[in-house]
Amino acid sequence: MKRFLLLLTALTATAADPVPLFNGKDLTGWTTIDGKPVATGWVVENDGVLHRATKGGDLYTAKEYANFEFNFEWKIAPGGNSGVKYRITPYEKKGPIGPEYQLLDDTKHADAKVGPQRQTASLYDFVPPDAKLKKLNPPGEWNTSKIVVRGTKFEHWLNGAKLLEMDTTSDAWKAAHAKSKFKDVLTFAQNPKGRIMLQDHGDETWFRNLTIKEL
Repeated sequence: MKRFLLLLTALTATAADPVPLFNGKDLTGWTTIDGKPVATGWVVENDGVLHRATKGGDLYTAKEYANFEFNFEWKIAPGGNSGVKYRITPYEKKGPIGPEYQLLDDTKHADAKVGPQRQTASLYDFVPPDAKLKKLNPPGEWNTSKIVVRGTKFEHWLNGAKLLEMDTTSDAWKAAHAKSKFKDVLTFAQNPKGRIMLQDHGDETWFRNLTIKEL
């Protein structure tokens, strides 16, 4: 019995461990929106870096995720714009969309001037990051980010600091939704699971050390 319990504990611990979402060698586990292999645009470099080098379209996980902790490192070119979307699901008329962790050159890109709700680490167009805690490295330098999703609650972290949290059942979410560009998508972010997406927004972006822990 004791041996069985030890084995069960080991298996449970293994299941909870973070696993690589990018193997550093090829795009195994990643597809185009329609589930096909990625053919152009995204380059795996020798040092284990995933580089959005040229036009290639958005990159999607083949698997859907519900509750998770997603850690990744990233850097962006000067003036660049990208993002990580999660719980992606198809919506009628709007296509596949989901909440977005914004990646941006906050000093040069025009989106930053719209407001903090469109700057790096924001829940794009909904929730701004905590300006007092935010420490963003400039374009060309690596940043470390984390997205935590549990049920209806989302967290965005940047360089070790939690910059926002939001519950999609809250009045604050409803108010933010009503002001957002997705206000006509009544069930936006209400789906319990979906794919993770690395955005091709037309600018060079680099990712590395992508790991996910399902919760």
